[in-house]
Amino acid sequence: MRDVTSSWKLSELQRLFVTFWTSVPYLYLPTSIPLPFFSFSFVPDSQHVATVTNPLPAAFSDLLPHFLVEPDDVYIVKNKPVTLTCRSTPATQIYFKCNGEWVHQDDHLIERTVDPATGLPVMQVMIDISRQQVEKIFGLEDYWCQCVAWSTTGTQKSQKAYVRIAYLRKNFEEEPLGKEVALDQEVLLRCHPPEGVPTAEVEWLKNEEVIDPSADPNYHVTADHNLIIKQARLADTGNYTCVAKNIVARRRSSSASVTVYVNGGWSTWTGWSACSATCGRGWQKRTRSCTNPTPLNGGTSCEGQSVQKSACTATCPVDGGWSEWSKWSACGADCTAWRSRECTQPVPGTGGKDCQGLDLQSQNCTSELCPQTASGPEDVALYVGIVAVALCLLLLLIVVVLVYRRKKEGLDADVADSSILTTGFQPVGIKPTKPGVWPDLTTTTSSYQGSLRSRHEITGKFSVTNGPLLDPLPNGSHTLHNGKLPSDPAEFMNRLSAQSYFKTLPRDTANTSYGTFNFLGGRLTIPNTGVSLLIPPEAIPRGKIYEIYLTVQRKEDVRLPLAGCQTLLSPVVSCGPPGVMLTRPVILSMDHCSDASPENWTMRLKKQSYEGTWEDVLQVGEELPSDPYYCQLEAETCRIFTEQLGRFALVGESLSMVAAKRLKLLLFAPAYCTTLEYSIRVYCMDDTQDVLKEVMQMEKQLGGRLIDEPQVLLFKDSYHNLRLSIHDMPRAHWRSKLLAAYQEIPFYHIWSGSQRSLHCTFTLERLSLSTCELTCQLCVWQVEGEGQSFMQFPCTSQSRPLDSDFLVLDNSAPALAGPSAFQIPYLIRQKICSSLDAPCPHGADWRLLAQRLKLERHLNFFACKASPTSVILDLWEAQHFHSGNLNQLAAVMAEIGKQEAMIFLVTDGEC
Repeated sequence: MRDVTSSWKLSELQRLFVTFWTSVPYLYLPTSIPLPFFSFSFVPDSQHVATVTNPLPAAFSDLLPHFLVEPDDVYIVKNKPVTLTCRSTPATQIYFKCNGEWVHQDDHLIERTVDPATGLPVMQVMIDISRQQVEKIFGLEDYWCQCVAWSTTGTQKSQKAYVRIAYLRKNFEEEPLGKEVALDQEVLLRCHPPEGVPTAEVEWLKNEEVIDPSADPNYHVTADHNLIIKQARLADTGNYTCVAKNIVARRRSSSASVTVYVNGGWSTWTGWSACSATCGRGWQKRTRSCTNPTPLNGGTSCEGQSVQKSACTATCPVDGGWSEWSKWSACGADCTAWRSRECTQPVPGTGGKDCQGLDLQSQNCTSELCPQTASGPEDVALYVGIVAVALCLLLLLIVVVLVYRRKKEGLDADVADSSILTTGFQPVGIKPTKPGVWPDLTTTTSSYQGSLRSRHEITGKFSVTNGPLLDPLPNGSHTLHNGKLPSDPAEFMNRLSAQSYFKTLPRDTANTSYGTFNFLGGRLTIPNTGVSLLIPPEAIPRGKIYEIYLTVQRKEDVRLPLAGCQTLLSPVVSCGPPGVMLTRPVILSMDHCSDASPENWTMRLKKQSYEGTWEDVLQVGEELPSDPYYCQLEAETCRIFTEQLGRFALVGESLSMVAAKRLKLLLFAPAYCTTLEYSIRVYCMDDTQDVLKEVMQMEKQLGGRLIDEPQVLLFKDSYHNLRLSIHDMPRAHWRSKLLAAYQEIPFYHIWSGSQRSLHCTFTLERLSLSTCELTCQLCVWQVEGEGQSFMQFPCTSQSRPLDSDFLVLDNSAPALAGPSAFQIPYLIRQKICSSLDAPCPHGADWRLLAQRLKLERHLNFFACKASPTSVILDLWEAQHFHSGNLNQLAAVMAEIGKQEAMIFLVTDGEC
């Protein structure tokens, strides 16, 4: 066998051996045929040649190779190649295979050693991988390498090692934005690091110092790299930077400035000062300061008065006066007579002076024999004179007392009831200086609770407002102005906003309505805002007349304290004056922008107190019949029953990320294209009519025109921003001047609802002045949310009016008083109430009326009222002021079976 083998050519033997070797994992040789191991070369890919190996010792010839070192995943940094290493024992050959192809023998660096412990041969192979090799297949699949080891028994493959090119892009996908937050409020700073391989690690810096959440538990870094400040402290004010880094580079985001502000709070009142007058009518005051706490970092100052005044009457000092002398005593044994007087006319008091002079007087009586026992003619004359003087003094005293009482009654008529001064307003007397002439009420800034009465009813509480509400008549009665004032509306608003409590009221009348009302009730409406106030009949007590106002606050004038997931869902509406007495609830109607799924929300009605703080007065859906507030939530409107006027707002807190607000998106552009530049303004605002009215007024001043119909987008509580971009623009005629592919509005700015009308501008440029047509598509979507896009819109020189069909134009009068404010006549209303309030054995009472009007959810609220039917009709009036149909109401009454209450059976005289 050895001779035959030696006669073969070495190359042929090697070729056959390699072919057989690579076809089977291992080879068994018959033990009867001794076959020595040859040193040979083979070609794994039929092109390359490996180095010759040494034969293994016979003792280890049946062992499979195993790897001591396998190649690991590596990254190529910049242009520096990486090295992969394999080490195996026992092995006769080791080769690398990269992406399915064998690496050339010349690219291997081989090192052979012997394990001193086992005597087994150890073989180590290394190769270098360059950036160019990886980039050849970059983007198709990952570049990988694997080594294969041979022994006489078989082969083994190592794990795959992936080779990737490391990088870190420069621009952050999302950078933190600066915020102004209240003390103890949660702060969320977002950071989405740049794309990179390997994935970048993120750390946060505050004023260039690394934030360690383990050292300060008030900081928390989420899994998606956002920074949360759990409770904002004053010390948390600073500049925050997000830093991303990997083995390639280190990137810094733009710094976000976080300002923690503190809203001011009032200290306790000081004690009342001494009366300013030492005698008679005067004033005393008490003060408080905005130091509990002091406003910091732009926080709001305290609202309300820092000084309160109260009327006082100081007792005047009384100087003492002598009484009349007593009669002379009988002449004594010492020939002396005595008489006395006392300091009792009047008695000195309140620091008055004591009587000056003697209280005891004597005289010598020795002109005759002493002592005398009988009275002569002179004594009789003396006694008569004394009696006459006493009578004169008595008459004088009576006159003085009468004059004093008359003056005191006149003074009391000018002094207001001190109980009304607890609200901090200054009192004003209403006594006329001349008969039939009343003082000018515009010179004061007072506001009292109560009603206006005639002069002969001055003993009761009264109400003075900032304008001449009543015109005097010759007979002393007053006339009602049916919701209109003779004074200038601008003057009325200036005087009303001068009040310390109402200092945030707007001075213009565009968003304010006011009127004068009595027991017949009425209605206030702010046109084109969806805000109205219904004052039902008998809500104002008989004999009282109130001047009532209704206004929509601008968002920049009122700062609502919102925390967590809370958001403003309605306009902030003020009605007043606060403190007026109502005998039944009025109905305040205003829009809201929550979605149609109340189960995703916790909604609360907030009311501002006299001190300026906002309080939760009602949770929608959990009202109690005994509460002074009640809310009926409709698809786009909320109606609030309240017996107390004031400033209200509807605030929602999302229960899950499914909760959404309705946003209205409007597009505006210049009416005429006169320059190469062309701007498209996109407004993203709460879907309420008051905000729409504000945007329309703003664009009317800017000369803009509306493009396409407004669209409604549901903005979810998912912490994702809103993105806007323009697509499909004809590049041959137009180009965008924006550097980025899209614009972004931060989530918090939209969700808080406290920002003014948010908008962004897309600036386009025409390549020629002759180009006057533009057709493109605007896409609006919430990041990682559902997208929404507009239909295509043209850009032409034809103007489109801003009051298009989509606007709900309200042409009704802002103030309606008396029967003209209601669709149901007053007498018909009384008949319906008397017919349905009494329980009916067949159920044909107010409960059936509520069911027919689809108001059965509020039965408990109606039941606690003295006249449930009256409250139901109030709600029907509030809902159907513009679209009410008395025929439908009459049909409902006919279904109930109350034929005697049908509206058509009433004559015009009864109405």
